Amino acid sequence: MTSAAPTSHDDGEHPAYAALTAGDRRAVLRQSLSVGIATGAYGISFGALGVASGLTTLQTVALSLLLFSGGSQFALVGILGAGGAGSAAVATSTLLGVRNGLYALQTSRILDLGGLRRLAAAQITIDESTAVAVGQEKRRAGRLGFWVTGVTVFVFWNLMTLAGAVVGNALGDPQRWGLDAAAAAAFTALLWPRLHNRDAAATMALAVAIALLASPVLPVGVPVILTVLAAVVVGLAAHGRHERVDPEVES
Repeated sequence: MTSAAPTSHDDGEHPAYAALTAGDRRAVLRQSLSVGIATGAYGISFGALGVASGLTTLQTVALSLLLFSGGSQFALVGILGAGGAGSAAVATSTLLGVRNGLYALQTSRILDLGGLRRLAAAQITIDESTAVAVGQEKRRAGRLGFWVTGVTVFVFWNLMTLAGAVVGNALGDPQRWGLDAAAAAAFTALLWPRLHNRDAAATMALAVAIALLASPVLPVGVPVILTVLAAVVVGLAAHGRHERVDPEVES
């Protein structure tokens, strides 16, 4: 009979449930704020592209406040700006947003929330908040990282969206400012230290291969979903392999 896993509360003796030290807290805050600010700054690009695609400033700002999913937002304004139908823009945006639901399966186990706090967490369950949360060894660090990263991105993304929408055409091409690379650079820096084991490296290699092969031939959003599903498959396979290898511990 295997030993029981720690409960969903922080009262167990498992290291993952240990209290945070001052050093732990500083490290999480530093990581969360750096990722949040770098990602949020790219919101100025969305604001400029939103008004350039024909949306009003109010509509552009509302998208960031309510939808709050960068990939979905860029897909929507990109299709509208290219003259695509509204139905196609919404469908593609929704397809990209599916990945956030997959993220919630993981973050819900870390946060263990209910009621209004669960609704608030759902709004900021995005790439960055999820990555910071699951990247922590301690559950309390994961919770802190999730909230600080999510709220920081939300605040800066919306402020910069407003700035980009107001400045509009005066900004010119946002890519010339390097803002298109800021979020990607922050996310790469976040993921790079986690590529030290075989499972993580295999996930990265498979995701890159799928993205490169699928992006030229599939609609926007589909390659992202495929890479997420590939990561889930690798994770499940690794979990099953570890379960078979690890000896059972008598309770």
